Amino acid sequence: MVASSHPAVSRAGVAVLEAGGNAADAALAMAALSWLALPGQCGIGGDAFALVRRPDGTVTSFGGSGFGPDGGEPGFYRDRGLAAVPLEGPLAVAVPGAIAALAALHADAATWDLPRLWAPAAETAERGMPCTYKTRDDILERRAALSRDPGTAGVYLPGGNVPRVGTPLRQAELAATLRRLAADPASFYTGDLAERAVAALTGGGAPFSGDEWTASGEALVGDSVTCRYQGATIHQTPLPTPGWMALQQACLNDGRLAELPWLSAESVHWSAEAARLAFADRYAGCGSDNDHWKGLLAPAAIAAARERIAAGDLPAPATPAVAIDSDTTSMVVVDGDGMAVNLIHSLAFTFGARITVPGTGVVLNNRLGRGAYLVDGHPNEVRPRRRPLHTLNAWLVTDDAGRLRHVGNTPGGDGQVQWNTQLVSHLLDHGLDPATAVAAPRFTVHPGSDADTIGHPPELRVESRLGPARLEALRDLGHAVTVQGPWAAGGSAQIISVDEETGALLGASDPRQDGVALSV
Repeated sequence: MVASSHPAVSRAGVAVLEAGGNAADAALAMAALSWLALPGQCGIGGDAFALVRRPDGTVTSFGGSGFGPDGGEPGFYRDRGLAAVPLEGPLAVAVPGAIAALAALHADAATWDLPRLWAPAAETAERGMPCTYKTRDDILERRAALSRDPGTAGVYLPGGNVPRVGTPLRQAELAATLRRLAADPASFYTGDLAERAVAALTGGGAPFSGDEWTASGEALVGDSVTCRYQGATIHQTPLPTPGWMALQQACLNDGRLAELPWLSAESVHWSAEAARLAFADRYAGCGSDNDHWKGLLAPAAIAAARERIAAGDLPAPATPAVAIDSDTTSMVVVDGDGMAVNLIHSLAFTFGARITVPGTGVVLNNRLGRGAYLVDGHPNEVRPRRRPLHTLNAWLVTDDAGRLRHVGNTPGGDGQVQWNTQLVSHLLDHGLDPATAVAAPRFTVHPGSDADTIGHPPELRVESRLGPARLEALRDLGHAVTVQGPWAAGGSAQIISVDEETGALLGASDPRQDGVALSV
């Protein structure tokens, strides 16, 4: 079974499974096609993370997240009169890690060669993926920025116009890059491709040396981080992802949410406070190159945090903050042998830094601008060879025998660690099926810890389907509630579960986007 946020992406995975490929093969094919189907959300110029659960029960994390420029000391930005790392243009870019992560996943777990897996995506790029309503809206909202770069303008504003839904978005340059990287993924980090990217960025004023580009070609491969929850084991992606934050929330919620009515005001309140504490703890001491998070998951720290929540130490209600730009996409695959792959990738904000590497079709991320702080002495302060903290994370759940129970994910910036925690609770605390879990009303603590939202007034954003009575009860509990449309929280959750009695795969895709779960 596969699930993703676009029907063509899901179909690409099914085609691989039907032809005898495994879950890793399917996920790699899906990732490449999603670069075309969801171009605002992901791309070769972005980052990627994955969890793989093998048939023998072992779980491995694969990460691709690059460094900022070697010349990017805090003083570089301050000397230019900047109060924060820019969110757009060359100064916003970190070295893309997606290709490194996918190449490592391929080398470890795939059975087909990359040229075969990525050929359909290259052919689709030449032919043109039809523009969806979502992609058209993404282009329309960012038209001015996209028009300033010849590469983005040529593809997404053909003839200077926003494309109509159904218009093929042809990308011959990207097709050539896809074929080149399929034959040699390492060429993205060394040689002509790397030199072209570094030249474009340095020409725009970013202080890349080229050495950080080469160093970012080494993927982050290792064990997942875990915690116990309702008698099961939750696996998450390690730093620089915030996977530990989802685990911290799970530890705070374990045994508490199961005894409360599903999505009651008391349950939402407890979950929201757990999320708020996780973000406060992240900002207080976490960076991609320290182990501060480990102490936060220690039993004594969890017990103390539970006491803080029970004491009702809430932030004062305040005026709601503005919405943030957040885009990512994810996919999950389970094959007939029990291998499961959970893959998430992103350009950070929609269309990333809104610039391309000339002649390649590669849109570059703005992860440095989104993730790194310009705060003196902070462990997430922008520094050479320090990866900015991430929003992406991936999870799966196994039982005591290592058998797969659930694998799922959602995009959504700082909403990810909150909504993923909510999904796990729906499944494990209340025994919900995947379709009910992904469609359940969502709630979101804001701000999280994105660089552009630090210091915004606190609020609790809640989909209106939670109902007037519970919304009012949450206000009585001290929350500054912002009511969103019935399906307007964001995200695009994907879940595949294994029925414990029959072994059948049960899957669902979030109705908030255009995705679908398909079985083979």
